[in-house]
Amino acid sequence: MPETFKAILISRGEDKKQSVAVTELTEADLMDGDVTVGVEWTTVNYKDGLAITGKAPVVRRFPLVPGIDFAGTVTASRHPDWKEGDKVILNGWGVGETHFGAYAAKARVKGDWLVPLPEGMTGREAMAVGTAGYTAMLSVMALERHGISPERGSVVVTGAAGGVGSVAIALLSRLGYHVIASTGRTAESGYLTELGAAEIIDRAELSGPAKPLAKERWAGGVDAVGSHTLANVLSMTSYGGAVAACGLAQGMDLPASVAPFILRGVSLLGIDSVMAPKELRLEAWRRIADELDHRKLSTLATQTGFDGIIAAATDIVEGKIRGRVVVQM
Repeated sequence: MPETFKAILISRGEDKKQSVAVTELTEADLMDGDVTVGVEWTTVNYKDGLAITGKAPVVRRFPLVPGIDFAGTVTASRHPDWKEGDKVILNGWGVGETHFGAYAAKARVKGDWLVPLPEGMTGREAMAVGTAGYTAMLSVMALERHGISPERGSVVVTGAAGGVGSVAIALLSRLGYHVIASTGRTAESGYLTELGAAEIIDRAELSGPAKPLAKERWAGGVDAVGSHTLANVLSMTSYGGAVAACGLAQGMDLPASVAPFILRGVSLLGIDSVMAPKELRLEAWRRIADELDHRKLSTLATQTGFDGIIAAATDIVEGKIRGRVVVQM
């Protein structure tokens, strides 16, 4: 009999109703790919929460193993860049959306989707960063490319107590920025201050309808919330500033005015972590390994096991999780 292993499987019936169950798979059940990886660590991102709860149409083929990122060890490879025993990371590329993902003991993927685990970083640390933290790094890099340096002024981070926000604060503060953290969980002020936030504001200041232009408050921003929050952040960005948009926790809409763009020269920088080219990924992970304070990773992350994934997915969508959830497989 072939060896079986545990997996979470999302299915959909003829009535289009989604169901989630723990099941047993074999390697023969995995999808096509030229590298097989033993999944050792993964994480629960907001997107994973949406997929498992069905709150948004993240999953686009059924049945599907969810989980958009993992760290593990190559067990078999037909790809020239990888050999058995290599330590690797995967983020995005439709894994956990259209291709079997991380919430199984094994994953078969395309070798071109993988990047090496940075030297000196453990699999647990990589997943304490995860797609959320990697997206935060892409956002910081975009602000830098646009010339938003610490000397330009403050930078606001929305959804500050979430995964993207937590890592963005840690990175920006380490790089010398004055970070303003916007959160709906003011009880987390101590946590945010420990990460490096210099100021904390209530998200209510940004969550209502935005004025076309408001008082200039920051030179840049990292926004994981969207909707009215992003509109307000843009309206309060100073002349020539920029905002990196990478999330939609409040909504996909953008009820904003063109005023910040044509009267203050503000730029909106779109951040896509799913299909980002490999060169950008390698640079992001190199900088994460070099510039993120590894001591803060323990503050960022709580740990669970395979059996805790489904509950964590519900909690993250309901806003009950601070920072990152690391899963030991």
